[in-house]
Amino acid sequence: MEFKELECFVVLSEELHFARTAERLYLSPGRVSQLMRSLESRIGARLFHRTSRRVRLTPLGERFLSDLRPAYDGLASAVGRAKAAAREVTGVLRVGFLASPTDVVTGSVRAFESRHPGCEVELVEIPLSDPFGRLREGRIDLAFTLLPVDEPDLATGEGLNRVSYELGVSVRHPWAGRAGIDAEELAGIRLIGLDGPAPRAWLERITPSLTPRGRVIPRAGTVSTGQEGLTQVALGRGGMLFCAPTAAHHRRPDVSFVPVTGLPPSILGLAWVKEAETAVIRAFGAAAAGQAAVAGPMVA
Repeated sequence: MEFKELECFVVLSEELHFARTAERLYLSPGRVSQLMRSLESRIGARLFHRTSRRVRLTPLGERFLSDLRPAYDGLASAVGRAKAAAREVTGVLRVGFLASPTDVVTGSVRAFESRHPGCEVELVEIPLSDPFGRLREGRIDLAFTLLPVDEPDLATGEGLNRVSYELGVSVRHPWAGRAGIDAEELAGIRLIGLDGPAPRAWLERITPSLTPRGRVIPRAGTVSTGQEGLTQVALGRGGMLFCAPTAAHHRRPDVSFVPVTGLPPSILGLAWVKEAETAVIRAFGAAAAGQAAVAGPMVA
């Protein structure tokens, strides 16, 4: 038996008028009639006497209302409390980040916690090679990720920044210390890629297989995390692309970061599982977008 049928029965027993019942429930009068016919069919007898001028409960309808009312009121109260709780922005929110908690990440957290002091954010690093696994497992609530995301079960927010890429190479590499390189030159270096279950489009965004003009970019093995990649770069095993803020965060004496021109910008945004969306997730997205608007586009 559907809750909507019971709700419609209770409201109709109060109003004794199909149009007013429909107005209270935001339904059409025809839908109210349909729900009552369905309920009466389940029970096996009429619950209302209907004429063109009057609607009234049958004796069975009056008895059913008397028996139903306490349970219905308790159920309606429970549903109301659950809806209210779902609108609350409180508790712990688990947020994933990639490689490093850049200013976009930390700024968003500060803005959110300032707006919603009853909520606390836990930051969790997620591997580059599996950007969505922990979301789908429910281990985090939402994640900072690269946009666009073409995953049917995931929703995304707006872009929070647009930044350029830098190529990490060993300080012993001939390109170390250069003022910059063009994306076409990537065909002349072996790039370190990612292993793991990341979607193909994601892997291409982190480690493109072709230059913008279609030249093949050779591979130099795979890693799971940014730190693993930096270690391989420092050892001279190949180069690896990083967005400019991440490169700035990971400056170290054995790695040189060289700006790359000619690639599409790296766009950071938020992603979450559509079916798991909550008021807290929406509130964090709004805080992050507001913080990004104040900070500016951050084009590097």
